[in-house]
Amino acid sequence: MKIVVIGLGHMGGNMALTLHAAGFTVLGTDVAESARHNMASRGLTVFSPEVLPDADVYLLSLPTSAHVREVVESSPGLLQHASAGSVIIDTSTSDPVVTRELARKVVEAGLEWLDAPVSGGPAGAAAGSLGMLLGGETATIERVEPMLKAMSARYTHVGAAGSGHVVKLANNYLCAAHLLTTAEAVVLAQRAGVAPEACLAGLNSGSGRSAVSEVNFSRWILSGAFDSGFTTGLMRKDLRLARDAAIDQGLSLDLLNSIVEKWHADSGALPDGADFNHITDAILGRASANGSPSSQEDA
Repeated sequence: MKIVVIGLGHMGGNMALTLHAAGFTVLGTDVAESARHNMASRGLTVFSPEVLPDADVYLLSLPTSAHVREVVESSPGLLQHASAGSVIIDTSTSDPVVTRELARKVVEAGLEWLDAPVSGGPAGAAAGSLGMLLGGETATIERVEPMLKAMSARYTHVGAAGSGHVVKLANNYLCAAHLLTTAEAVVLAQRAGVAPEACLAGLNSGSGRSAVSEVNFSRWILSGAFDSGFTTGLMRKDLRLARDAAIDQGLSLDLLNSIVEKWHADSGALPDGADFNHITDAILGRASANGSPSSQEDA
């Protein structure tokens, strides 16, 4: 199976290297020359974005639906230039409305489509342990199953084209909410004299646990690392897409709207380029803002 990866950032580059290490023939490209050079230095065959090699699969890892549309429709124009019968797999977190439109055009052009947004960050991409949400035809999934197994620890078929992106937006909404609620829970416990680590251990043994309490807090927040590879700007974009998806369905979801607003508040203090786990900074800072419980009792 010959795979062309378009988009060699933190996610796409690591997915390309993982597939290469698994024995697939992999070529990659990116509009950024620095990304191409980085991957070439690590043993990946790269090519100029102006050309499009023949392939069985074109794997996209791009920032937004607009970038996906450009690659599919115009530059390099997969609709016109992709190998006959090849599969286009979009691992980006994209707008489901755009995804369904592009999927229809792809199928009409004699190609196959799969939306396959991923979770697990650059580390998961490098380890081949991603979670993948698949939208598309069962036959297409079966056709590319060997590469899906090489890239992921688990993949789930959730429905027709666009469904993967719908569920991914729902997932990222919950992740964004859990970062806020878990930070508040930790502050509540800390102000009452319970260490954050002890609080999280307790939460993770009960029904309040989440990937945020089990992974994000220990790996990136309490450690001070903040190097997840996923930015605040990307989470804000995904939350806006989730809100738009709700509006498209005629839904008014108060909690979703509140989470979107909280993530967009005070964007000057938390720029789009910051690691998304920094959303907890302001909340966790309240733990000592008004003194400890003992100092209040002494007063």
